[in-house]
Amino acid sequence: MNLKTIESEPTLTHNPQQLCHAETGIPELLAPAGNWDCARAAVENGADAIYFGLGSFNARMRADNFTEKDLPALMEFLNGRGVKGYVTFNTLIFQDELEQAEAQVRALISAGVDAAIVQDVGLCRLIRQISPDFPIHASTQMTITSAAGVAFAQRLGCSLVVLARECSIPEMEQIRTANGLQGTSLPLEVFVHGALCVAYSGQCLTSEALGGRSANRGECAQACRMPYELVSDGKTVPLGDRRYLLSPQDLAGLNLLPELARAGIASLKIEGRLKTPEYVGSITRLYREALDRLPSTHPSDESPKSSDSDARDSEAKYTMEMAFSRGLYSGWLEGIDNQKLVHGRYGKKRGAYLGRVSSVSQEAVTIRLEIPLAKGDGIVFDSGHPAEKEEGGRVYEMFANGKETLLRFAHGHIDFSRIQVGNHVWKTSDPKLDREIRRTYSGTGPNFQRPIDFRVDGEAGTAMRLTVSDPHGATIELESTPPLEPARNRPLSDESLREQLGRLGGTPFRLGTLENHLVGAVILPVSELNRLRREAIALLEKARINPTPWQWTNQKPGPFAIAGNRVTPEGTTSDLASGDQADLGAPPSSVDLAVLVRNPAQLQAALECNVNTIYCDYENPKDYKATVEAFRSRTAGTRSVGLQSAQSIFLAPPRIYKPADEWILKLIQSAEPDGYLVRNHDDLRFFRGSRCVADFSFNLTNRLAADWFRETYGLERLTASYDLNAIQLQSLLRATPPGWFEVTIHQHMPMFHMEHCVFCAFLSEGTDYRNCGRPCDSHQVSLRDRVGAEHPLKADAGCRNTVFQSRAQTGAEHLHSFVAAGARRFRIEFLNEESATVTRTIAGYRNLIEGTISGGDLWREFKLLNQLGVTRGQL
Repeated sequence: MNLKTIESEPTLTHNPQQLCHAETGIPELLAPAGNWDCARAAVENGADAIYFGLGSFNARMRADNFTEKDLPALMEFLNGRGVKGYVTFNTLIFQDELEQAEAQVRALISAGVDAAIVQDVGLCRLIRQISPDFPIHASTQMTITSAAGVAFAQRLGCSLVVLARECSIPEMEQIRTANGLQGTSLPLEVFVHGALCVAYSGQCLTSEALGGRSANRGECAQACRMPYELVSDGKTVPLGDRRYLLSPQDLAGLNLLPELARAGIASLKIEGRLKTPEYVGSITRLYREALDRLPSTHPSDESPKSSDSDARDSEAKYTMEMAFSRGLYSGWLEGIDNQKLVHGRYGKKRGAYLGRVSSVSQEAVTIRLEIPLAKGDGIVFDSGHPAEKEEGGRVYEMFANGKETLLRFAHGHIDFSRIQVGNHVWKTSDPKLDREIRRTYSGTGPNFQRPIDFRVDGEAGTAMRLTVSDPHGATIELESTPPLEPARNRPLSDESLREQLGRLGGTPFRLGTLENHLVGAVILPVSELNRLRREAIALLEKARINPTPWQWTNQKPGPFAIAGNRVTPEGTTSDLASGDQADLGAPPSSVDLAVLVRNPAQLQAALECNVNTIYCDYENPKDYKATVEAFRSRTAGTRSVGLQSAQSIFLAPPRIYKPADEWILKLIQSAEPDGYLVRNHDDLRFFRGSRCVADFSFNLTNRLAADWFRETYGLERLTASYDLNAIQLQSLLRATPPGWFEVTIHQHMPMFHMEHCVFCAFLSEGTDYRNCGRPCDSHQVSLRDRVGAEHPLKADAGCRNTVFQSRAQTGAEHLHSFVAAGARRFRIEFLNEESATVTRTIAGYRNLIEGTISGGDLWREFKLLNQLGVTRGQL
């Protein structure tokens, strides 16, 4: 028997442009893996790919995660099963971590990992300096919500974009259409199931503000799952048992798979690297089965539902609820419905709804069951106070009495005095279902088979050629030892070939397509067919486990930082010209304050303080034109030609841009300000060529990212990320020329930035801006947390909400060390402060710069939080 390959030794290849199953257009199914058991559960239940993190630089540091030493074995396992492996490299990278990040990148490439999921712009550049073709997937942490965001990612060298969870299916279609018109063809990935962050990923600073932890560094404290009270115009709004105002129901897009496939989505992502293997297995299986039921190419409108599909939907809903559920909803996939997204009644796992307590005694309860229950199942009694300890346990005995069922529990496990008639009851555990799921990934052999394609060629008198290939490009070609012979009877047919070649039990394969190109009626001994099949499968398995041979460049990044020098854009170091050197004894006159204001009274106060640069961040952009005109009138006699001496007014667009928001940018542009405080990818595109300052929302934490924005978009200044603490910020400043960065030294931290509108959800009966009555225009609202702090709530022109920290924080104690590191521009941001406070605050910071007051005295006098950035976190 002769063995040969098509062109070279068979290997796996990665085509990032074809994540959908090539012939059917069915999206890739991507499952989470927080550990080995979860990886097996995903693979054995039909995932096309898994995503997992290593011990650093991943956004789920509480997961078990893998190590670099695990990578060869894990990738060999995945490759052997025809499953891709993506590493979550999705945190911000600080300046002094670039060398560690480089080492991890090299480990991923060497192990043949199929892609890295990346948030940090600097990391994208670092990867491209190391490898020209290693795939980069732009993480949802990049906050991409538009075609401009996709083009931004493509320019960085990304091969796929994970859209923000807040995008609806129609918006996804608009993005794809716009990409096609612009020549941008990156495939899109979306989350389809699992927990929803209430804030835009990459834009949530709540854990940082309240706990010294950072969601951008893998340490989210889940403050969105905590109870809050709604305070409107100084009075607590009575909301009954709705206390969890920021806790969305879990995403469940199972019934929307046809629409997502029609929209051309390439990859569907299940959330859950902190979840159990049972969760991973059961949810992956549900979506695999549903995807396999989709028709080929782009599914047409669904046919009328049958009783079978109704039963299947009911079973799927139960399985999803038992896996993990805070309630199930389609999130933003079908658009915005603020009444349904957040029910507000609890923020933790519940399970499936079982019924209500109809009676209770000292040793049992009676319930009218709405779903089946069995002995050994776990339940919890919901008294409407989920923050308190709740009674619950496993059912010990059951006695049916008509429509009622009496339940008993192990002695002493339930305090029946705390259970009331009318309490809701939830089924939280189904051991039988868990056992069924565990069986799918237990054992050593493969339980799930993936298709491979067969082709046979030949004619009488020649060897039969068997070609076997998988969807990832591994191809084996074999020829039989005996030649094909004319068949007197029972020649090889499609049916007989399928019977023999399809005997793939015990292997990770099943027969996909079979192409029969045999000429005439020919025969080959069955033993030879079986031998060809066995040999081909063995060679294919061997070929698949080889790591993907990504290319390497000849360029070596770094060194990234050397004391006394600064890093050039090319990654080498050199002494800067004297004008770029950090002056450790910089005079106060060289240090300037910029001020961000949010209403005309604050603007007037800033003008009276002769602030040179003023940013206006108003809720209604329709007010901008009059604001700029008033500014021009006020400064007409003092403005000069030189940019450094003229007072300038910059306008701030909303932080998020969606496909329908261009009118906002046009309105802002029509006000003709001096410049713009840009915050997203569309701002960069729309205002290009004007004076622009990049805001904190771009999450700039290292020199490589700073270079990219400066060189690509010609930005006047960059705002340093709010994730940096004082030491990390100094490291960044020393690695860049003075004047590049603006440091926000004083602000109310913008904690949650959300598509979810609290005004609409809890102060109206409307679903969105079209029918909510706009309570945001007439009420001053805040959220009171468990310790009594009231955090102001604001809505922007796109009806997106921001929850701000109750007290302003300051880095005043570090200002002079920042000046020594090269900073020359500092920003003060106001929120609801009165004009007198604005005046006093500006004067206080000027005194700090001049050295007539200390940083400690300043924050104590103004009762500020002495905090800058994250005080601890993943390093």
